[in-house]
Amino acid sequence: MYAQCPECLAVYKLRAEALAQGRGRAACGSCAAEFDLYATLVDELPQGGFTALKRRLPATGLPQLSVPALRPQAEQRELFMDFERDARGESPSFAHGARRGAPAPRREWRWPLAGAGLALLLAAQFAWAERSRLLAMPRVHDYAQAACERLGCRLPALDDRGRIALMARDVRPHPSVQHALIISATLANQAQFAQSYPVVEITLSDVDQRRIAMRRFRPDEYLGDSAAIRRGFGAGATTTFSLEVEDPGRDAVAFEFRFL
Repeated sequence: MYAQCPECLAVYKLRAEALAQGRGRAACGSCAAEFDLYATLVDELPQGGFTALKRRLPATGLPQLSVPALRPQAEQRELFMDFERDARGESPSFAHGARRGAPAPRREWRWPLAGAGLALLLAAQFAWAERSRLLAMPRVHDYAQAACERLGCRLPALDDRGRIALMARDVRPHPSVQHALIISATLANQAQFAQSYPVVEITLSDVDQRRIAMRRFRPDEYLGDSAAIRRGFGAGATTTFSLEVEDPGRDAVAFEFRFL
């Protein structure tokens, strides 16, 4: 068999092994072009001189092979029992595994263990995503706190600003500094768990409730005790603080506290 490169027109003699190896494609040794061997495949070269072998167009259907050259015989298996041998007390081969004392098939545990591991992973991801809401539940918080005490970890402080109450407040002129005020307040954590100290926002308004001045104070600005800030605002605890601020003038007749 012969085939021709469409680029440089080099003609190659082929064997069935080369056709099978490249699945009908090959690379030209002269110009390195890849081409379809079947497009110009012929059994014999044309008589006389020629320039290019005739190219075949792709067929619309598969050729029908009619007469096989060879049909190898497949190995035959014995499908019938030897009843005479069975009558002599010899069991057939497929029944050997059912004899008394044969080992039971081993159960497969990998898939159940993998399923249980995935379920635990999903539960852990849900607990982490909903940790704030779960820890806000007193029973869950108590269990988590007990576990952390044994493991040596520390739970993050919970924040429920709606349970921080303003027990007392007072605004008065500064006794020694002109144009300054002293703002005193007492806060209580009415939650059943400790939470972080809030940012205190104080707003001064006039008689028409228009805001004149506003300032926010971080815990380190109104407490000044870094150890207490790290411990957090204990459940049922109270704290009192005083702040010195600039006097916004006589128009400030009302003040409001917010906890952020």
